[in-house]
Amino acid sequence: MDQERGSGVIDRELLDILACPENKSPVCPADRELIRKVNDLIERGELCNRGGTPVGKPVDGGLVREDGAYLYPIEDNIPIMLIEEAIPLAKIR
Repeated sequence: MDQERGSGVIDRELLDILACPENKSPVCPADRELIRKVNDLIERGELCNRGGTPVGKPVDGGLVREDGAYLYPIEDNIPIMLIEEAIPLAKIR
């Protein structure tokens, strides 16, 4: 399933078992518009992850936590499901 630049390429079976590592809630693929906004902020050097580290390179896609608070980036078709790597979405949406 090729979602282009937006959610990355995540197998449906994998997506069904992935969950937020913090609260175990489901995640769903980010839409292309959200990824565009995230990558625009990354390119301008204005986006930090939860760990406070500036996000240094554009993401291929992302998985959004059920409550919409965080995006777990997808890099090289691999979801980065680490709490400190999550990107806060409060100021983006």
